Amino acid sequence: MTLDELDDELDKWENVKSSINEEGIEYCFRSYSDFEEIDDKEFHLKRERLIELMTEMEEYVQQKITEVEDKICEHPEHPWN
Repeated sequence: MTLDELDDELDKWENVKSSINEEGIEYCFRSYSDFEEIDDKEFHLKRERLIELMTEMEEYVQQKITEVEDKICEHPEHPWN
């Protein structure tokens, strides 16, 4: 790899880091960019897994909210009961 190619590679990785810091990790990977310019299989596997984990966490939190809301509604002391 030439020095120019290495400089270009460094710029790409620094752009990823800057995007995470400026946009936040969720927006960065879900909406900001898919980082096609990064030619690194492991990076893209980790990026995809991160998106999957964020989705799983959102779904889990919503499930817990629904469970607790249901318990509140079913509770004998709830005004509807």
